[in-house]
Amino acid sequence: MRSLILLASAVAVAAPISAQTLIPLPSQTAQGDVAVTIYNNNRALIEDKRQLDLPAGRSRQEFRDVSAQIEPATVTLSGRGIGIVEQNFDFDLLSPAALMQKAVGQTVTLVRTNPGTGAETRERARILAVNGGVVMQIGDRIEVLRDDGIPARVIFDKVPETLRPRPTLSVTLDADGGGRRPVTLTYLTPGLAWAADYVALFDEASGRMDVQGWITLTNASGTPYVNASTLLVAGAVGNSGRYDRYGGYPQPPPPPGGIYRPGTETAPRERLGDFYLYPLPERTTIADKQTKQVSFLDVKSTPAARGYEFRNGWLSTADQALSVNSVLRFSSARGGGLGDALPAGTIRVYQRDARGNPQFVGEHRIGHTPMGSDIGLATGQAFDVKVRPVVEERTRLSSSRWRTRMRYTLTNAGPKPVTIDLVQPGLWGDTRIVDQSMESERLSADEARWRVTVPANGEATVTATFHTRH
Repeated sequence: MRSLILLASAVAVAAPISAQTLIPLPSQTAQGDVAVTIYNNNRALIEDKRQLDLPAGRSRQEFRDVSAQIEPATVTLSGRGIGIVEQNFDFDLLSPAALMQKAVGQTVTLVRTNPGTGAETRERARILAVNGGVVMQIGDRIEVLRDDGIPARVIFDKVPETLRPRPTLSVTLDADGGGRRPVTLTYLTPGLAWAADYVALFDEASGRMDVQGWITLTNASGTPYVNASTLLVAGAVGNSGRYDRYGGYPQPPPPPGGIYRPGTETAPRERLGDFYLYPLPERTTIADKQTKQVSFLDVKSTPAARGYEFRNGWLSTADQALSVNSVLRFSSARGGGLGDALPAGTIRVYQRDARGNPQFVGEHRIGHTPMGSDIGLATGQAFDVKVRPVVEERTRLSSSRWRTRMRYTLTNAGPKPVTIDLVQPGLWGDTRIVDQSMESERLSADEARWRVTVPANGEATVTATFHTRH
């Protein structure tokens, strides 16, 4: 009669695993001279130049240390006098779980250690299943490995040929002659991405700001890139024909805010078509599962100022006053600004407190920003500065026309006067402002803006009457 015995460790998860026949693990990378070009859309181009010893005619060559997420359809291999007959990407990697899965139906050696004496006992066991646990047959009994405090490990007779210690691309080549020659392996891979991160130290009293820009690299491709020449491409490179996980073509995300007026100056950086290039100054190793930062911008004492902005919903009214946005304004222009194009990223703003310590006061994400742009970052909501919009009257003038009178009450509890940009969007179609207590500026066909100065510890009021179809 078979008995069910619960044993020590779930080997596929926690127990030490060894093998009688060990495969050699290379101590150094098999990569050659590596160049990595990383785009903003979590994609990279890898160029790997290696030296191969090739026999004449057909041979199978293995390229270890390629990306674990390589896109096989993008692989090209070039070299003098060679042709590609077939290529395969082996991504079933050696791990305790994979080793146990491959052992189903095979016989292994189960080793138990007596916790009291340290003595080991060994039994041959046949793996029956690995489904949330390891089920094995030892003689005429069935045992399940689980953690109950008894040390146990499994010794495998061999490593299956299909398991690889590293992602491996195998290529069948046809060479016109034997000997050592250089070849270049090129492919695209997801899992490598970069973004810009900015740290801004704003001095409100002087109206100046220091900005440090960092390139943040992230490698989640499953493979390190050793001593690589690295080039970053700023811009939205298309990926036409690549489906997203829902089966449709991916759409670009909406651009982040922050640009009040796009610039028209060309940045002093290398270009490739419509994209800017940011080469890292030195070769670097991009380790797997690593985030690396490299400085690319360092500007001292650029002009900056704090402002306030409130955008009201289309003729909406509020029961209580609402906080306005605190906006940091500056320029990326060559004269009187940062003097550079700004790749998309997050700008984090700091100010010094009364003790001289820098304190975080907010952040804002920007899109790719041309040089010469006027930039406004909404870094948070003001504590003391508020606006209450109220619909005072709404009258139907005809079957298709309405009159709406708005009152905006702006208050300032701070010790200094402030200027608020009061923006009313929704002026589409033939909507008109027929009366207003102060002159507005039309920002676009859809928006009007009043620049309102509110005294310290005081308030101001703006009224406006709109004629609309609704």
